[in-house]
Amino acid sequence: MEHAKDGIFETIKTIVYALLIAGVFRTLFFQPFWIPSGSMKDTLLIGDFLFVNKMAYGYSQYSCPFAICPISGRLFASEPERGDVVVFRHPVSKADFIKRLIGLPGDRVQMKDGVLFINGEPVKTERDGIFEEEMEPQGPQRLMPRCANGPVGQGGICEKEKYIETLPGGHAHSILNIGNGPTDKTPVFTVPEGHYFFMGDNRDNSTDSRVSQLARGVGFVPAENLIGRADRVMFSSAGRSLFYVWTWRADRFFKKIE
Repeated sequence: MEHAKDGIFETIKTIVYALLIAGVFRTLFFQPFWIPSGSMKDTLLIGDFLFVNKMAYGYSQYSCPFAICPISGRLFASEPERGDVVVFRHPVSKADFIKRLIGLPGDRVQMKDGVLFINGEPVKTERDGIFEEEMEPQGPQRLMPRCANGPVGQGGICEKEKYIETLPGGHAHSILNIGNGPTDKTPVFTVPEGHYFFMGDNRDNSTDSRVSQLARGVGFVPAENLIGRADRVMFSSAGRSLFYVWTWRADRFFKKIE
């Protein structure tokens, strides 16, 4: 009887230790993130599941456990780089967002007729064909895609113009264009020290730093709000839940995020 009790106690202890280790691992190193919207297409699709590398920029002051971080709130910090895909806390709502880092502290960022300008120079873009997807509800929110060839009936093919954008420093990535929109023409944004400027790759379907926080946009994001860098998609579900394994996209397992 004593042996049985000891066995149960050891099992419970092992489970508790495993949960504690998993919790610390998540807090210190990685955070899971499931893409809820289409603002980062075609780099990230609705239903992509990824882990955010929280060590990429060191620990934020909000995720630093047991008061082991220095006063600055950063440990082994490295600087975020233009072109990184970053998960951060929205400065107002505190919800987790994922966007591409476009503007560094001191940069001047502007959109002119759909063309991105950084520090007064237009960013190089090259046409890269058409991005196609079926016009159907996507993800748990059942969102319908926006199309450059709209209106498109359900079941039809939704198209967006695709470009390769090369940022200063050489980082190249895909962006999508739907048409002329209010965020295609902006004033000059000068990024304050200690802040960053983010944009979605699906440029006409992203509420990002081009939109004022007073209008429920992202605005400038303080450095302490950065959670980590997204480096690779682990798997992707085209259905309403990531547990619908029959809807997983075969071509997105362990896909590197450019």
